[in-house]
Amino acid sequence: MAVPVTLGLAGLLFSTSAVTASGRDLRDDRRTAVTDLIADRQHAIAVQQARLATLRATMAAAGADDPRAGQLKAAAAAEATTAGTVAVTGPAVTVQLDDAPHPQPGQTLPGNPSADDLVVHQQDVQAVVNALWAGGAEAMTIMDQRVLSTTAVRCVGNTLLLHGRVYSPPFVVTAIGAQGRMTKALDTAPDVSIYRQYVAAYKLVYDVSRQASVSLPGVAAAPELGYAKAGIR
Repeated sequence: MAVPVTLGLAGLLFSTSAVTASGRDLRDDRRTAVTDLIADRQHAIAVQQARLATLRATMAAAGADDPRAGQLKAAAAAEATTAGTVAVTGPAVTVQLDDAPHPQPGQTLPGNPSADDLVVHQQDVQAVVNALWAGGAEAMTIMDQRVLSTTAVRCVGNTLLLHGRVYSPPFVVTAIGAQGRMTKALDTAPDVSIYRQYVAAYKLVYDVSRQASVSLPGVAAAPELGYAKAGIR
């Protein structure tokens, strides 16, 4: 009895498919629909790409004809130096800071200084950097890394943490600019004067030199600033 019932159901299924298809191949219809959809999308993309190319050409032509374009490019070039994204060459002043030599066994230093008194600290490097900026430095590096507006001088123990890298003393700061103004700013900066007192008392290193021409590297791109946004509950 099961065989005749199964055959009857199969015949009903074939009949229904034939009526629905109206003599057409249903699977071929689906393939055709997908092919047509892909073709439509490709055409739409081609149209958008052509429009984009036209708009870019129009913008480039407008920029070339705009008399302000040259001024904007010059301003951008000037800001690139400040942002540190281009290399800079010029006369420079270099300052080297280093820890005091270790006392010899049995040696007694005047004033019985602590270990902290014999090493370069974060505020010492910051004092030199700030003095050079105040003296008109145009560009600066610390340990061959370009100093940016986002650069923070941080010390961990007697090591310097700069842009995610750790450096041990001696610490070297190089600045391009008017050499006379920068050295004068170093000589008159109060915080630098305090460090120089420790130099005189405990033989920490403070060496200032001038170079006729130095090239300071630029960074590939200035880092983006992250900031918090107020959320809505």
